[in-house]
Amino acid sequence: MASSKALTAANLESLGAKRLADLLVELSAGDTAIKRRLRLALAGNAGSAEAAREISKRLASIARAKSYIDWQKVKPLVAELEGQRRAILDLVAPTDPREAFELLWQFVKCAEPVYGRSDDGSGRLGAVFQVAAQDLGPVAKAADLDPMDLARRAFQALSEAHYGEWDTLVPSLAPQLGAAGLRALQKQMAAWKAEPAKTPPEHERRVIGWSSSGKIYEDELQTSHRRNTTRFVLQEIADALGDVDGYIAQFDQSARKAPAVAAGIAKRLLEAGRPSEAWGALEAVDPARRFGITTEWEDVRLDTFEALGRGEDAQAFRWERFLATLNASHLRAYLRKLPDFEDIEAEERALAHGLNYRDVHQALSFLVSWPELRLAAQLVLTRPKELNGDFYELLTSAADTLEEKHPLAATLLRRAMIDFTLSKARLTRYKHAARHFVECANLAEHLGDFGDVANHTDYESALQAAHGRKSGFWQEVKAFKS
Repeated sequence: MASSKALTAANLESLGAKRLADLLVELSAGDTAIKRRLRLALAGNAGSAEAAREISKRLASIARAKSYIDWQKVKPLVAELEGQRRAILDLVAPTDPREAFELLWQFVKCAEPVYGRSDDGSGRLGAVFQVAAQDLGPVAKAADLDPMDLARRAFQALSEAHYGEWDTLVPSLAPQLGAAGLRALQKQMAAWKAEPAKTPPEHERRVIGWSSSGKIYEDELQTSHRRNTTRFVLQEIADALGDVDGYIAQFDQSARKAPAVAAGIAKRLLEAGRPSEAWGALEAVDPARRFGITTEWEDVRLDTFEALGRGEDAQAFRWERFLATLNASHLRAYLRKLPDFEDIEAEERALAHGLNYRDVHQALSFLVSWPELRLAAQLVLTRPKELNGDFYELLTSAADTLEEKHPLAATLLRRAMIDFTLSKARLTRYKHAARHFVECANLAEHLGDFGDVANHTDYESALQAAHGRKSGFWQEVKAFKS
């Protein structure tokens, strides 16, 4: 049974409405964010029209603001924007979807002024605006908005966007646009794409930056933006219409030789029941660019083999790509298609290949995840000098997995991270390195034989000799031990 002091809804209800109201007023006195939430809740209680006015007023204020949003202010702004988005959907959309649509549109239009005064390397601001653009579709459907008017608005928004805030708009609105609305938007985009580039006289051209090839002019950037935007939107429209050829037409012959582009084209051709053309798209990839092949390209190639009835070729390709990449999904698919008993022998060959694979980290990831922990431990014990302690996510996970049955391998993985952290003086990792050190000490108590590896006492002495002055690390060690 929950404590009567726990912060649960039931316990708070027991305080009574007046006491809760007094507490909220007291808490909001020094917190603008809480005040806004409370005002919004009160507006919603008064009806959707009042809630819409409150939301619109706040969105206008956000759009007009001039103060810089540094990384510390991003999180609270994202929280407030998310609160406004939820309020539109929860308080306004159920009774007035047309007004909710206008509010969501106003919401996404806030992106440009917000981006212009913010520093968001995390992408959280972008995500909240793109989610709002996705919300426009269902609300437009509920409001039964006119497809032609919707197409005009979509064109204006997409042609004026600079930060990707409307990137999810076409697939979101497609159900309400329908074929007629999508064709109308397609026509507007094609006309914009066909407009000749306007290059002002040299003395009027504005330089906005420099590249390795020289000046970057504002008009060139605008032309590039238009070209990229129209290609992207016309691709999305083609997908929404199920127009494979329209999608392919957005790429010139050079672009179609790139593995990622070829994979996208082939995937759509397969879905349209055109496997021979899908194979042609995959084969068009420039051999010199095949170093950049993606997992998607490999998967589509396999699907195309199967669609063409070339099962043996598919098997050969799965094995080839496994040998090159240690892609476990290719190996599993390969083994599933082998006759009984042959799969056992093939798996043994595959694991032996993994043990000797050129990249020890990729090999470790494969063997641990397969899982083949005995070989993973053998890999660590035979190739410890190849381990890069900077790969802390992989090494930490592998050490945790191996420590029960293979404690020496786990110890070497943790030592690799400790050594890297101290040799590179990565202060922010001292706490993690200290934890690994104490974990090594604990494992040492159960390790009778270290073999050719230095025991923990000798390892600690070597660390003291090399890094004894790094007091931050040793203080963290002391803290973990206490």
